[in-house]
Amino acid sequence: MGNGLESRLMTAEEFLAWDATQAVKHEFLHGEVFAMAGASERHITVVGNLYIALRQHLRGTPCRPLPSCMLLKVERADCFFYPDLLVTCGETTATHQLYKTDARLVVEVLSPSTAAFDRGDKFAAYRLLPSLTEYLVVDADQRRCDLYRKRTDGLWVLHPTGPDEALQLISVDLMVPPAVLWADLEAAAADPTPAGP
Repeated sequence: MGNGLESRLMTAEEFLAWDATQAVKHEFLHGEVFAMAGASERHITVVGNLYIALRQHLRGTPCRPLPSCMLLKVERADCFFYPDLLVTCGETTATHQLYKTDARLVVEVLSPSTAAFDRGDKFAAYRLLPSLTEYLVVDADQRRCDLYRKRTDGLWVLHPTGPDEALQLISVDLMVPPAVLWADLEAAAADPTPAGP
């Protein structure tokens, strides 16, 4: 979540109308609006890698991966979030042009300013989505993933993966090899300062 520098109370309907006119993305939590912080190149690289893998795998199915410019509404928590990536399956897109409500998979890539919120209150809100079956938290710096999967009894179980392990996303029947997930990550972390003469 953003740093909360811009905070104001409004209704969900007011937020949707207002946020659509803003140059900076915002998230909505119980009437408060929070400006989103920018993302690092490492963050964007991992999100891009996952998006491409999901897009190729899901092409021709009712499921679609949507990047961070799509809002996810969690009605039972009175929240709107911009996940780094979400997969929705079968929802009528004409009904909700500005947001989705039926994510099957939600992905958040950690940053120092959002890690505690992504693992805590945000995950608690996401768990209120009846459609959600997997929540993936990615630590690009450590090259680790914490995948939370909902069991048939409603309990959430952690399935961690390390830097050299494939990521198994049962919600979309996809295995993501580490070479795909972490592709170009070193290049993204390289110092862009040009060499001297």
